[in-house]
Amino acid sequence: MSNRIYVAIDTPDLQRAHAMAQRVRHHVGGLKLGLEFFCANGAAGFREIAHIGLPIFLDLKLHDIPNTVAKAVQALGPLAPAILTVHASGGRAMLEDAKAAAPTGTKVVAVTMLTSLDANDLGETGVIGSPADHVRRLADLAAEAGVDGIVCSGAEVALVHRAWPKGFLVVPGVRPADGPVGDQKRVVTPRAALDAGASILVIGRPITQADDPDAAARAIAATL
Repeated sequence: MSNRIYVAIDTPDLQRAHAMAQRVRHHVGGLKLGLEFFCANGAAGFREIAHIGLPIFLDLKLHDIPNTVAKAVQALGPLAPAILTVHASGGRAMLEDAKAAAPTGTKVVAVTMLTSLDANDLGETGVIGSPADHVRRLADLAAEAGVDGIVCSGAEVALVHRAWPKGFLVVPGVRPADGPVGDQKRVVTPRAALDAGASILVIGRPITQADDPDAAARAIAATL
């Protein structure tokens, strides 16, 4: 993959999403569509954006009993997303069933710990240990379950890469060195994430909220 940037198109407005995707398409490697977009526009909206011709990362973070997740993945199969997310905390059976249900060509990646969370948030949910400990446990589980990779912050990607060098490692919450972090708590720069072992970088607001999104995407790509 020559360009590892997937731009997060986080809007329920299909026209706005399509316009943004068109603006940045020459300087990104793919597009990420999440819950906000999919709940508003569904499969039809997905297909509309897919017509632009870039790989689509469908970030739905599926998390339910194994049978339900498997059927959801099967239902999404005709869309053939390049990447699809499930929650690693759903357990081994759920991960195994999600991977088995996915169409050929779709990478199933397991979300470990959201980049909006930190150690204090983990403690409030009863998880003992540091974010690195938590991510490593879930990454090991994901690898053993046979999914393609995980989603983790740039703070943990080097740790996971050493343990799972062939894993497909997705790093969100990436911010340029001179940019605001917003609601993200564990952020790194795009270059640092890539050097640490990231397979792709998910970048949203630094591109989509820029005065010139195409120029912002081009500038970030130039640092890689």
